[in-house]
Amino acid sequence: MAVPQNSDIETRQIPENQLAGFFAKFTKTFLNRDNANRIDVEVLDDLGDQFEAENVPFFGITYEPKDKSLEFELETGDHRILNPREVWAAEEADGFISAIEVVREDGTREVARVKRAD
Repeated sequence: MAVPQNSDIETRQIPENQLAGFFAKFTKTFLNRDNANRIDVEVLDDLGDQFEAENVPFFGITYEPKDKSLEFELETGDHRILNPREVWAAEEADGFISAIEVVREDGTREVARVKRAD
């Protein structure tokens, strides 16, 4: 995963059994309807890279173990990824997640870059 060069950022794979708690903590700590955090979501595949969302207000991330569904709550509507094979996060020292990379079941990668509110 390509992330900004910063020694205070740790990139790690999040095990499936920890996804719900990991993203619930991030959402509760850093995201709410009154914040100004924004996100870009880019799909990287053989046909070329395409943005699903660009600089969109961002309110939360949830993982539903029953459905094996990772969902980004965006102002423009939810973005859902079913059956993620791998989930990687670039986490800053204070717990803020600046980037998330998801490898979908078919091998396609999605990269979400989170822009912290000023």
